[in-house]
Amino acid sequence: MRTARDMGLVGCTRCMAVAPLGTARCSRCGSALQSRDPMALQKVWAWWLLGLGCYIPANLFPMLETRTLVSTQSDTIVGGAVTLAEHGNWGVALIILVASVVIPVAKFLVLAALAFGVWRGSRLSKARRHLLYEIVEYIGRWSMIDVFVVAILSSLVQLQALATITPGRASLFFALSVVFTMLSAQSFDSRMIWDGTRRPEDQEDSQT
Repeated sequence: MRTARDMGLVGCTRCMAVAPLGTARCSRCGSALQSRDPMALQKVWAWWLLGLGCYIPANLFPMLETRTLVSTQSDTIVGGAVTLAEHGNWGVALIILVASVVIPVAKFLVLAALAFGVWRGSRLSKARRHLLYEIVEYIGRWSMIDVFVVAILSSLVQLQALATITPGRASLFFALSVVFTMLSAQSFDSRMIWDGTRRPEDQEDSQT
């Protein structure tokens, strides 16, 4: 499979115009042209580490705090799902676990595998790795579902002196983790999958 780079072409990431490889500026919008960002993997790992650093406290701190006349209850993500399951709400508990645990952990693993595969090579085919990247990009829009549930509950269940539900500290960390992992996915240039196993900076050197 031949790429635009193999044919001596470079695309503008702003207006999508195509120019000969080595052109400094886009003739249409004037943006600087660069075939590959030599710092792409560093950006991916930087956002990835930030996302992981926020995801850990998101699972340790309470996501939801419920206060009634007689008691106060704080639930973590997993603890809240377990409580829902104990009350027979298996469907809701499963959705929360999938959206808040399975999907985020899978995104961390896939992004790390893709970045490491570009750097050191991978046994998976390039087509399958690209498919994994497309899946990560697609499910990114659903990553905030847990935060949305907390926001909806907090706005609906406000019975003043009888009961109140407020977001816990974990909601902020979880939202930050989602944002950082989305930035990590966006920083990953999927074209590097098709460039082979050399690092982007080595590829840039070979073009000079």
